[in-house]
Amino acid sequence: MAEFTFELNDDQKQVRDWLNGFAKDVMRPAAAEWDEREETPWPVIQEAAKVGIYSLDFYAQQFFDPTGLGIPMALEELFWGDAGIGLSIVGTGLAAVGVLANGTEEQIGTWIPQMYGDADDVKVAAFCSSEPDAGSDVGAMRTRAVYDEAKDEWVLNGTKTWATNGGIANVHVVVAVVDAEIGSKGHASFIVPPNTPGLSQGQKFKKHGIRASHTAEVVLENVRVPGHCLLGGKDKLDERLARARERAATSGGERVKNAAMATFEASRPAVGAMAVGTARAAYEVALDYAKTRSQFGRPIIDNQGIAFQLADMRTQIDAARLLVWRASWMAAAGKPFDSAEGSMSKLYASETAKKVTAQAVQILGGNGYTREYPVERMHRDAAIYTIFEGTSEIQRLVIARTLSGMPIR
Repeated sequence: MAEFTFELNDDQKQVRDWLNGFAKDVMRPAAAEWDEREETPWPVIQEAAKVGIYSLDFYAQQFFDPTGLGIPMALEELFWGDAGIGLSIVGTGLAAVGVLANGTEEQIGTWIPQMYGDADDVKVAAFCSSEPDAGSDVGAMRTRAVYDEAKDEWVLNGTKTWATNGGIANVHVVVAVVDAEIGSKGHASFIVPPNTPGLSQGQKFKKHGIRASHTAEVVLENVRVPGHCLLGGKDKLDERLARARERAATSGGERVKNAAMATFEASRPAVGAMAVGTARAAYEVALDYAKTRSQFGRPIIDNQGIAFQLADMRTQIDAARLLVWRASWMAAAGKPFDSAEGSMSKLYASETAKKVTAQAVQILGGNGYTREYPVERMHRDAAIYTIFEGTSEIQRLVIARTLSGMPIR
């Protein structure tokens, strides 16, 4: 019987400790500055590139870790360092996952390296799915892609929103409607190469948290991309659309996943790992503060009201990590999420991050409410985890539908 263990192997521990050192020595000292500036921390990304963290090779090594724990372990450490800078470092990964989930081998080999650039010329990429009127409801998407057969080009028109690295990216991955008659099943993903005419940045959002990560609208006005920029290729798309139309006509059959949802399903445990990192960071600050802060002649951790909160915080963080690890292991082992385990991990970890960071602020009292202590920033950062990559409400809907087999609304 194969050995069952939660213990990381020596290689994983070495990577974890390396990332923790980078997070502690490079990210944390810069976190407050870039949060205040609300700008992409290019110098930190470049440092990450120089040491090999911001690179295709590094993420490929973690992605192909047979245990499935490479990516969640890496994300936890980076987001333990800082969520805003962490997202700037790993935000390109969502676009890369979009290509990995839907692209051909040639497309993967061509476009993913261009998303990262190199240590001397760092690049970023953006995944563009959400729209002003289509967030959780991907079926309401309005961005259109029309095929110009004479030129073998796709023409994209529409506006995307909440795009990490949107407008500043070297490569954009855009989800668009190619057949509106079959709803979300008529979506496809497209590569928009660097410097393509017609793509521009719209509004840049001033956010509550993760301020060091660039978030903006992406406007597409008659954006023409070559036929080979359709992820998966036209033959595969035509076959998929034909099957979807046939099933729609018979009102039954197997559900067909759209391009955006395929990316989100792959990324949900990863978002859970980010949330675990932020929660752990806030818990550690609160624990240290409770052990050193004295009131009425003794450390405040001597009070059950504080000690029990810390006990609950640590328990919830460990439980969240285990859910993330389970989902990540299942994905690596090719096991289906029959009980929506990916959504479970994202739901519990993101809610834990919000709760734990709020408790950390409370434990620090007035100090926790000031920017002199990092828990104030961590609490603001944690709010995003229950919103992006599918809100907590959407995760509960996915879980309920999966468990019941019913079209719960």
